[in-house]
Amino acid sequence: MQRDEFEQVVKEAAARRGCELVAIDWNDDDNVFEVTIDKEGTPVDLADCEFVHRAVLAAFDRDVEDYALTVGSVGIDAQQADEILKTIDE
Repeated sequence: MQRDEFEQVVKEAAARRGCELVAIDWNDDDNVFEVTIDKEGTPVDLADCEFVHRAVLAAFDRDVEDYALTVGSVGIDAQQADEILKTIDE
């Protein structure tokens, strides 16, 4: 996976939701990528994160690229996001 292509997909998807890319944490050893987005004026919601996540899934085949992806927002880390998602599934 090319980093510049990955970053472009994330930026475009975030922009379509009125968000901006804040950071991408690259863990090349494990192929784990953590994307952080933000939105001016209103909080980033689950739909924003899901939209960006799905855009990456559509652009890069996980079976071929073998990666894991987390999309979160400023002020909430991956563990907190997982806890929120668990309450939604219940």
